[in-house]
Amino acid sequence: MKKIAVYGKGGIGKSTVTSNLSAALANCGKKVIQIGCDPKADSTINLLGGKPVMPVMNFMREHDELPGRDDIVKTGFGGILCIEAGGPTPGLGCAGRGIITTFNLIDDLKIFESFKPDVVLYDVLGDVVCGGFAAPIREGAAEEVLIVTSGEKMALYAANNINQAVNNFADRGYAKVGGVILNRRNVPNEEDNVRRFAASNGLSVVADIPRSDDISRFEELGKTVVEGDAKLPVSEKFFELARFVLGENER
Repeated sequence: MKKIAVYGKGGIGKSTVTSNLSAALANCGKKVIQIGCDPKADSTINLLGGKPVMPVMNFMREHDELPGRDDIVKTGFGGILCIEAGGPTPGLGCAGRGIITTFNLIDDLKIFESFKPDVVLYDVLGDVVCGGFAAPIREGAAEEVLIVTSGEKMALYAANNINQAVNNFADRGYAKVGGVILNRRNVPNEEDNVRRFAASNGLSVVADIPRSDDISRFEELGKTVVEGDAKLPVSEKFFELARFVLGENER
């Protein structure tokens, strides 16, 4: 079982990348779990036809009893299991605690043991890598981190913070950064800036996702572009990333 955390600045497209990667892996015959670790709880919505799963923290607020598997897990495109941590009531509590609570619940419900996934993907907000949002790194939940960035200054700033956070735990046998995903915004010198950042940190750019109207078009329908049309050139970019994740491309 491969366990990978996809980090990036809020709004950089990490959920789009993660859900399309999940869809590509499922199309390759793999059993996938995607866990949204963002308070917005929208990571998996395009795997579910636009109908969201109940976030763990929402269930905990609305019910006195602990949730069962069917309360917080939905099966989406390609048999992908979809889970969302969610967050606290806005203005109250720590969003990162939702991630920790969700991880504990997944253990208690033995979801990994029963589903036996080939790949688990965590979609994690990376603006602030505090205790809760660093849980996929610290708790040994993920073995590898992929950083999503564009060539924009603040996206690269967040990417650098994420890389530093991972490196801070390097001597403890926790997750390592496996590469950088360029999710293009078509800003000036974008590719050069991202490749310069990656090279300066000893990293590789493992995927180059073009800005595409096809992605937006299918998201309006509650789908990933991989589900909508797997033969599109932009879909092939996600299949290339899936092959990288599975170790089928040279690193």
